[in-house]
Amino acid sequence: MPTSGTPKRKPSRAPELALTVQYGTRCAQLPSRARFKRWARAALRKSARVTLRIVGAREARRLNQHYRKRDYATNVLTFVYSERRPLAGDIAICAPVVAREARTRGVSRDAHYAHLTVHGVLHLQGYDHGRASEARRMERLEVRILAKLGYPDPYGREERVGEKPPARLTPHASRKHGR
Repeated sequence: MPTSGTPKRKPSRAPELALTVQYGTRCAQLPSRARFKRWARAALRKSARVTLRIVGAREARRLNQHYRKRDYATNVLTFVYSERRPLAGDIAICAPVVAREARTRGVSRDAHYAHLTVHGVLHLQGYDHGRASEARRMERLEVRILAKLGYPDPYGREERVGEKPPARLTPHASRKHGR
């Protein structure tokens, strides 16, 4: 029972997620729709309608070339269509790039898919890593979300006061295409 000086808090509603998962590649060992939904929901702070498409290298390269003028298949791209609630956007994750990066980094494919899904959903909500301060903020949030999901720090470091972090491999993402 609240005391006379304690304001009552309204219970906060969890953000709603309308997620469509499209498999545009035949790569083996792709996560289930349920896993993608769990990962996206963990990063979501605002209601959203999202299409998550798992693509092959050719489609990822075409998207990256068209929207970012970079001629290679990138790991994740985020397309924001509406910043009003509910948010709306697409996330494209390249399965062959995920497999290669997971192998190179010595992490499971699921851990890397979880990271890139969280990363893309954060971009959808306005997070970015164009400046060092933005990158640190976004990375800290990714690490916290992934830890809650049971995955290790994707940047392979522990945060210690006064210690310079090692060079990092960040996902490539793009917000607000066509503007």
